Amino acid sequence: MDDKPDSAAPEVGPSPGVDAGAGLERRAELSEFLRTRRARLRPEDVGLPHYGRHRRVPGLRREELAQLAGVSVAYYTRLEQGNGRNVSAEVLDSIARALRLTDAEHAHLTHLAKPKHKKRQSAPAQQVRPSLRQLLDTMDGVPAYIVGRRSELLAWNRMAAAVFGDWSRLPAPERNWARLVFLHPETRDLYVDWEQKAIDVVLSLHMEAGCYPDDPRLSALVGELSVKSEDFRRLWATHDVKEKSHGVKLLRHPLVGELALRYESFKVADGSELTMTVYHPEPDSPSVESLRLLASWGADATRTGSGSPTP
Repeated sequence: MDDKPDSAAPEVGPSPGVDAGAGLERRAELSEFLRTRRARLRPEDVGLPHYGRHRRVPGLRREELAQLAGVSVAYYTRLEQGNGRNVSAEVLDSIARALRLTDAEHAHLTHLAKPKHKKRQSAPAQQVRPSLRQLLDTMDGVPAYIVGRRSELLAWNRMAAAVFGDWSRLPAPERNWARLVFLHPETRDLYVDWEQKAIDVVLSLHMEAGCYPDDPRLSALVGELSVKSEDFRRLWATHDVKEKSHGVKLLRHPLVGELALRYESFKVADGSELTMTVYHPEPDSPSVESLRLLASWGADATRTGSGSPTP
């Protein structure tokens, strides 16, 4: 038999959590996250019968999800409409299990429904300790940098400037991975798989939006990118979240050609919410020689990009 679409479910499209002027809205973010997670599950994925081929609802119906989570349809509907007030951790755990959320998605749901950080006018500026800057500079043969909240590039070494570009020449607000990836054509050209890099940036921003939905600078960044980049709007509307701590990036460098670099990202364990990322080539690969050449060619030209950028 046919299913009727959920009467209150919005059409699939750009997320209501993205507003050209306001950027983020926590209730809309919660609503869209739950709706998109529900839409990706099929009844047969969770052991429910599938009635007919002409199912109009993408994924599970609200009634089916509520049944799996052990809550009333009315209760789940209120939550999916963005009303997470007074929801218990136990209920969120049940819904996360029913939706088959990953650990990162479960944490994101909890942050959206029960934010730990109170609304504030502006988050304090992040500082990179001198010892961390010195550590970056000791990594003389490989690119390394430190990123803060909102994907802001706060410090980097000489090799990062040689590989990714001299960020010190940019105005301080432009030293931001999200702006570089979506608004700077030269950064798009640098990545062989630009789409995956763009996805990685959006995944990270969504995670942060869950932790700090009321951060005005993050809201402004999302609003700006939503206005200026169709690609950003498309990727933001998926509401996907995932923590990525390692991987491989293929770069198309204008001087040395293709670079294949592995990367590892580490949270700085001092409560500063800083992340250090270090790239390295596979031993005996062509990228080893390419980095060596960049180090020798770019020593003078990129030294201004070393770990102490000026605003």
